[in-house]
Amino acid sequence: MQPFSPLKRIYLPKEILFLIATSLPILGFSQFSSILKKNNASIAALITQYDTSRFNQVSIRKKVLLNKNNIPLNINGADWKISHKITPVINQTGVFDIQLSFHCTAGSLTAASVSLDIDFNNWSSNNYVLMPGAVYNGNRVRSIKQPYLSFWADSRDIGIDKPQLVSDIPRLNINNGVSRIQQRSGDMSTPSIGFYSPASKSGYWLLTNQSSCKGDHGIDIEENSSRTNANIRITAPVVREQFAYTIADMTAPSYDKPANFIKGDSIQLTARIYFFDCNSIQGLYNYFAGIKNDLLPEKIAPASVPFSVAFNMLEEKFNRQNFEPNFGYYSVGMRENCYQDWQIGWTGGMISTYPLLLNGGEQSRKNVIRNFDWLFADGISPSGYFWDTGEKGDKWFGIFPSSSVAKDLHLIRKSGDGLFYILKQFEAFKKLGINIKPAWEIGVKKVGDAMLKTWQQYHQLGQYVNNTTGDLIIGGSTSGGIVPAALLLLGDYFKEPKYAVAAKEIGKDYAEKYISKGLIYGGAGDAMQNFDSESCYGLLASFIELYEYTKDPYWLKVTEDIALQFSTWISSYDFNFPIGSTLAKLGKKTTGVVWANTQNKHGAPGICTHSGIALLKLYRATGKYYYLHLLELITKAIPQYIATDASPIPGLQPAWISERVSTTDWLEGIGEIFPGSTWSETAMMLTATELPSIYLDTENRKLACFDQLSAKIIGQSSQNIELEIFNPTKYICTASVYADQQTNVNANTFNYTHIKVDLNPAERKRISIPIQPKK
Repeated sequence: MQPFSPLKRIYLPKEILFLIATSLPILGFSQFSSILKKNNASIAALITQYDTSRFNQVSIRKKVLLNKNNIPLNINGADWKISHKITPVINQTGVFDIQLSFHCTAGSLTAASVSLDIDFNNWSSNNYVLMPGAVYNGNRVRSIKQPYLSFWADSRDIGIDKPQLVSDIPRLNINNGVSRIQQRSGDMSTPSIGFYSPASKSGYWLLTNQSSCKGDHGIDIEENSSRTNANIRITAPVVREQFAYTIADMTAPSYDKPANFIKGDSIQLTARIYFFDCNSIQGLYNYFAGIKNDLLPEKIAPASVPFSVAFNMLEEKFNRQNFEPNFGYYSVGMRENCYQDWQIGWTGGMISTYPLLLNGGEQSRKNVIRNFDWLFADGISPSGYFWDTGEKGDKWFGIFPSSSVAKDLHLIRKSGDGLFYILKQFEAFKKLGINIKPAWEIGVKKVGDAMLKTWQQYHQLGQYVNNTTGDLIIGGSTSGGIVPAALLLLGDYFKEPKYAVAAKEIGKDYAEKYISKGLIYGGAGDAMQNFDSESCYGLLASFIELYEYTKDPYWLKVTEDIALQFSTWISSYDFNFPIGSTLAKLGKKTTGVVWANTQNKHGAPGICTHSGIALLKLYRATGKYYYLHLLELITKAIPQYIATDASPIPGLQPAWISERVSTTDWLEGIGEIFPGSTWSETAMMLTATELPSIYLDTENRKLACFDQLSAKIIGQSSQNIELEIFNPTKYICTASVYADQQTNVNANTFNYTHIKVDLNPAERKRISIPIQPKK
């Protein structure tokens, strides 16, 4: 490859090329050494041998500083030569590529690994450590050891002003004692680790690949006892020492398999390291958004089931399997337990009815109306909040009916979800000419007033209220992230400004106490106060609504901040599943899957439980393509996980979607799934309902294809834009095209040309879209 100049391509003689090739690493090492010194850091190579009979306890470890090249090292009779190449990345200050090579020149070494080590000697426990999708603020919070479903057990931990409490997850220690996190590369949405130092106003990121010739990498961080030093390490292959993580348990034995090396074996570690000025925690997120694909490229999932076909499959399935005809409601799943029977929000309930009402047929609409009648007859608890959980049509509970602590508790997020989507359905009822019954209106106002009462009494929404009394029991968290959006809709519906006033107050509280500190947690009902993607998206949905309501740029700035925090929960690359695993056999891809939380360590098809339309609204408000493309990745990833007759998935019935895309060994195993009907089906219906197949910004000539189709602009003039649309799937489908005629105005007011295009398998069609003259 010829060297590239930003001005023009220059072809240089071989002698000059050789000089550059040999001098750049020398220059790079000099620059790198200077930056290491500035940051009180050092870089080293390690070779470790383990005792596998003691679950990978370290037997011997040798470390050499990388202060020269071709370093000899002998460990347990095996001779090694270690070499490195450090190259500055062109046009990027403080960014370096590192290649660290280990070559066994004599002897052999069993049960071993090699590592790249970076020590930071000006460390502080105040540093904010981020491992995308896995670790937020080092997960440095109080924890309890409880089997799944983990929940509060000690009354001393329960209260409205108690500190954040998580289950037994990988974390840096908030107390004295060992402070170490050991992760597989597949534990993260991007194999990486970063931190922000408030003392030095600096940031750091390390990116690496998923694996080497010996298997997946390990990515670790460990602090010393005084918390003045931290070691960040990439290990090949991954070997977690003595303990590994399984759901809510950090004491599972490590069965990782170290590698055996003989004379002639070589192994290489590759990383890119970034040192940069950083003034805030948000700056760490902002920087990551621009680099996450530097080493591992994103890949669009192969075409599978188009939106129109997927929705039809799911509508039929929901009417056949989820609808309970005796009482008249759509259950979350197959009603095998109360959690799969009825929950007002989080995983289904009144979220599922929204796409079925808006996009479904006549029978679905009749079922939805029955669902409303059933819910508002008995589904609101004495507190004014919706009942958290229900079963068999007439039994109502708190979140965990068998728990003495939780049997009366209601997850605030669930009423937020329910209220938000019910009010969106009120709007749909009006458009469809369906009467909104007084009992429904009385019910939603009662729920909204219960939220106002909680806010006014406690100056927070907290995480759990008592379903009977309405008392706030467990405070803190961003569980109610969607509530401001719901209150804005409620205020607009009843023309009562008090709800908008509360929405703004609650939003400001979330922004100052949680978003600015990178502490987003409490959305998942089965994960205590673990950091999570779900309340993160709920906040995103609320803040874009707050911006649209107020037109205040403050809300738009916070919306962008939370969007970039949310983006860390999205897998940015395709994980290579183990040969023979279920997902490897099926050829499934991971770019765009959405991680759950720091306890339930898996990606999922779709956002729990939303379409992602807030990202489209954010694009329309800012014109920044990043948000549009992020949504494109999420939506394209979902349909491949639908079980169909043509593409069956073991353990799943037709039209079922499992919520599990496991790239680590936290529960089912790497590349394995949970066999069941899950909320991802509702996320798919929402996606096919709220988003078009193809979105065209006519003003800026930007195009996004959310569906399983492809589209491109092939011609344009001041009067029209010509698109070519291709259906690469095996299905006959109908594509919806939204030609947005007015962006950068009101994200909720779409001025668009809507065209529907029928496509046969492998068919291409051209359509011409007229451009409306600017007013």
